Amino acid sequence: MKTEKMKINEIIVVEGRDDVTAVKRVADAQIIQLNGFSGLTVKSINKLKTLSKRNDLILLTDPDYAGKKIRAVIEKNIPNIKHAFVSRKNATKKDNIGIENASDDAIREALSHILVSENSKEVKNTTFTMEDLIENGLCSGKDSKEKRVMLGDMLNIGYYNSKQLLNALNSFNITRNEFEESIKKIET
Repeated sequence: MKTEKMKINEIIVVEGRDDVTAVKRVADAQIIQLNGFSGLTVKSINKLKTLSKRNDLILLTDPDYAGKKIRAVIEKNIPNIKHAFVSRKNATKKDNIGIENASDDAIREALSHILVSENSKEVKNTTFTMEDLIENGLCSGKDSKEKRVMLGDMLNIGYYNSKQLLNALNSFNITRNEFEESIKKIET
């Protein structure tokens, strides 16, 4: 039995051709490919800015360094862009990391948990502080990186270093309860 495709009204922005193919397996949506980090030009950013005036955009990049850089540049230029994340674990085959390696279920899950950053607002959400990260072993010490990876996966926000994680928790309006429930699961 074939699973029905998700209907996505937003335009999905991905890195490459193989990512388009992977997303099309699960989503009925308009998809734009950037052609990787090298495809992130002034012209392509202006095209996305123009599209974002009349359409909502979802950014779905690879969970690697280049994907994070692409996400940062686009979000800086289009602060109201929506975000979808596939975990590094779910997007890796052998040593290759990318959306094209993710299972249909992982892509479906990512597109079911869309986040909107609050970076465009003048008053920044400060629910979380560095103290929260330190108290929960997310900042330094044994297994802190692994804990941040697990937390990012549970909250569907991707992996970040400590400083970036603090920003992501506040930008994506993660609630105190969501954070604490995830921490409990990590510690068990």
